Amino acid sequence: MIPTGRRARLSCCALALTAPAPAAADQLWIGGYRHDVTLAQEKFEGGQDIKAGWIGERFDGLRKIGRPAPHLLFSKSLDGGTNYLAAGLNWTWGGRLYLRPGIGLAVNDGPRRAYRKGKRVDLGSPVTFEPELAAGWRLNTRVAIEASWVHLSHATIFSRQNRGMDSMGVRLLYRLP
Repeated sequence: MIPTGRRARLSCCALALTAPAPAAADQLWIGGYRHDVTLAQEKFEGGQDIKAGWIGERFDGLRKIGRPAPHLLFSKSLDGGTNYLAAGLNWTWGGRLYLRPGIGLAVNDGPRRAYRKGKRVDLGSPVTFEPELAAGWRLNTRVAIEASWVHLSHATIFSRQNRGMDSMGVRLLYRLP
């Protein structure tokens, strides 16, 4: 017997909510990070960040470089430190457990010159590269959790000052229907 009326609508809604998401759907994420994590250098800034982002569908036209996906990332320092916006590409390798390396370009609002204990510690440029690496676990077809590292640096391309800055944290991803 085929359900009709209200029962049919409820059955369709339940089916839609439990159906697996397509593998190439966009993802949104939000996470908490430790700002300016460093062991080898004088700290530039400290505190916490809230980061949020979007990861798009993989580019089929870029098969020669592994079908990367575009990404956007916004980082807001909760302690008055450097904020930034980045855009780039990332690759996802694995299944339920996976790695997600990425690279992008970022613009930041950090100070142009900052010194700690007589050493210059600023980023040296308002434009930097944004390499990142995440290790993730898919909890189900829509939700994943990742531990991630994000780096800002310009490899002395834009100035002689190139301190770089790292952030480490955890983010929750949601795959859009």
